[in-house]
Amino acid sequence: MRQRQGLIALAFLAPALVCLAVLRIVPAISAVVESFYTESLLRGGRVFAGLGNYTDLLSNKDFRQSVGVTLLFTVLVNPIQVAVSFLLAVLFTQRAAGAKLWRTLVILPIATPPAVSAVIWSVIYRPDGLANGVLERLGLPAQPFLTSPSQVLPSLIVLLSWIGVGYWMLFLIAGIQEVPEEVREAALLDGAGPWRRMISVVLPLVRRPLAFVLVADTVSNLLVFAPVQILTKGGPNGNSNLLMYDVYSRAYAIGDIHVAQAEVVILVALTLAIVAAQFRLLRGDQ
Repeated sequence: MRQRQGLIALAFLAPALVCLAVLRIVPAISAVVESFYTESLLRGGRVFAGLGNYTDLLSNKDFRQSVGVTLLFTVLVNPIQVAVSFLLAVLFTQRAAGAKLWRTLVILPIATPPAVSAVIWSVIYRPDGLANGVLERLGLPAQPFLTSPSQVLPSLIVLLSWIGVGYWMLFLIAGIQEVPEEVREAALLDGAGPWRRMISVVLPLVRRPLAFVLVADTVSNLLVFAPVQILTKGGPNGNSNLLMYDVYSRAYAIGDIHVAQAEVVILVALTLAIVAAQFRLLRGDQ
């Protein structure tokens, strides 16, 4: 009977396992293997290059700039998105008039594909767009936003936060709603104010969903592609050239697929290293 149940379970899992192998495992292995080869015009095909593609990348100024931009972007965007998501989650779990309506409005961008969101914000960031219109109303000078080397990264952070904050907020709302009501009432009876209750009561009890949001948000932001491809093409002067877009440029604009595969391997290794460090720090806090 137990063997039969195992076979039935395997039959149900088989489609998912096949998709996992075909769409994830096989491409990952292929990327690693292809990263050790290069195309040779003299030999008329690919030849083994060893670590040549990796050394070429590490000695490439544009690649090093792309790594720096990606790390800076990650350091800036993750705390902002997690903090705003947590504050909104706390706010929208309060029993206040209009909380559900505002929660719905914050969640709405989730239903919009990233490419469509990028097009919407391209209109907002235009010289005669909504953003400069608001600045003009406030008596402030117009800003270049996406065409400024110093403003392009903050502009992308605002766009991606508009897309992602509502999504991560949902996980934190679910975690906050699991906080026992008796604990909140006890803190209220002890004279704790709203800020104190949030920091000393709610925050420690939602550490697990908060840790999940931090790690998942980090991975998501390291793989940002569509807004960069649509809005900035990595410019100006490479100041928005995130690694995912750099991989795309090397593979399809330059046509060096093997170096692009090596860059994919480096990106995955970098992502795993950052996530492992986060897990280590979170485990240490516990």
